[in-house]
Amino acid sequence: MLIQNYGLFWKEEDVYWGKPNVSGHLKGIITNGKTGDPVDFREQQGVYVLYDDTFRVVYVGQTGVGQQRLFDRLKQHKNDNLADRWSKFSWFGIRRVNKTGDLAAEKNSATPEIGDVLNHIEAILIATAEPAHNKQGGRFGEKVEQYLQYRDKEDLGLSVPEMIKQIYDSLPSIMNN
Repeated sequence: MLIQNYGLFWKEEDVYWGKPNVSGHLKGIITNGKTGDPVDFREQQGVYVLYDDTFRVVYVGQTGVGQQRLFDRLKQHKNDNLADRWSKFSWFGIRRVNKTGDLAAEKNSATPEIGDVLNHIEAILIATAEPAHNKQGGRFGEKVEQYLQYRDKEDLGLSVPEMIKQIYDSLPSIMNN
């Protein structure tokens, strides 16, 4: 297999980018119903796609050649010419998640089967562009796992919708006083 895991349409605002002397993280939780701790994909290698608020593709890039990994590339795009042009991203990683919940060692150079490579390239394009006539979806294979973005409330605090709900829920008690 070429692609081992992926995340679709993660929000830039739900990434903990870090602060001085504190590293950020890029966490996700598996979608298949298994319980477990969030996995940090900051060191993932693969390809990624940046989208604007309308889900229009703004940029497609790769990470893993050289020293930069997924988190580093995304963080660079927060400060380069794309800084205010993207709000969501998808990623497709070649490093699997170990049973310990950590990323496996960097991918070796074993050559995958051409059919698998073509299926994965097609699946990436279908997942990111969502063409109306591709009803079947992409064919990553059974062993490829999708991860949903994990919003770390401890580092990020409540989201705007959660804050609004909290205020709304407290209105009756305010009105009764």
